[in-house]
Amino acid sequence: MATHLITGAGSGIGAALTERLAERGDELWLLVRDAGRAAQLRERFPSAQTLVGDLADPARLSWAFSHQSVPARLDSLVHVAGVVELGTVGETPVATWQHQLNVNAVAPAELTRLMLPALRTTRGRVVFVNSGAGLRVSPEWGSYGASKFAVRAVADALREEERENGVRVTTVYPGRTATPMQEKVHQQEGAAYDASRWIDPASVATAIITALDLPRDADLTELTVRPGA
Repeated sequence: MATHLITGAGSGIGAALTERLAERGDELWLLVRDAGRAAQLRERFPSAQTLVGDLADPARLSWAFSHQSVPARLDSLVHVAGVVELGTVGETPVATWQHQLNVNAVAPAELTRLMLPALRTTRGRVVFVNSGAGLRVSPEWGSYGASKFAVRAVADALREEERENGVRVTTVYPGRTATPMQEKVHQQEGAAYDASRWIDPASVATAIITALDLPRDADLTELTVRPGA
C-alpha cells in the first residue's frame, strides 16, 4: 500500500485522483486550507487523513505542520492545487501576481522541502500538475503563466538535485480540463463553457497514476495531456 500526500483534492483533477487512489486502498493524506475544509474532505474520503496548511501563506506551512502529525514516509507528493486570474500585464496588480506565485509555485516548493525527508525514505516521487501555460503563454495569461513557468523551474531543479537520493520528479502539463477552474477561466474570458469540449479530470488522473506506478527501470519526467479529437 502506497502513501500519498495530495493538494487540491476537493475538486477537479485532485478529486479524481484521490477517488482512484482511495478505491484501490492506498493511504492518503490530503492538504487542506482550514479545519472546515478538512471536515468536508474527511466526510467525502473517510479513509483519508488531513493536514491543514494554507498554500496562500507558504511561510507559515512549517509552523502549521509543527502542530500536527505529518507522514513519516511518502511514496508520492502530488501538487494539484492552483489558482488562476487572467489579466494583461498592464492591468494586473501586485497582489494578484503575488497570490498566484505563492499558491502555484512558492507553496509547492516549500511543501516539497518540508516533505523531502519522508520522500527520501521511500525513494518516492513528486508530481507537479502544471499547465499548458507553463510551456507557452498567451495574452492576458502573464501572471498565471509566470507562476507556472516558476514551478516548472522548481521541478527541473529538484529532479537533478534529488536524483542521487532516488526521488523522482514528474511534471504533467494538462491542456484545458473540465474543472471548476476552467469554468472560472471561461467566465473571465467571457466565453460559453461546455465541459464536453475539454479533458475529463479522470483522464489526467490516469496519466498521473501511470507515473506513480511506473517501475524504477524507467521514468516519466514530463507528460503533456491535450484534449482529444
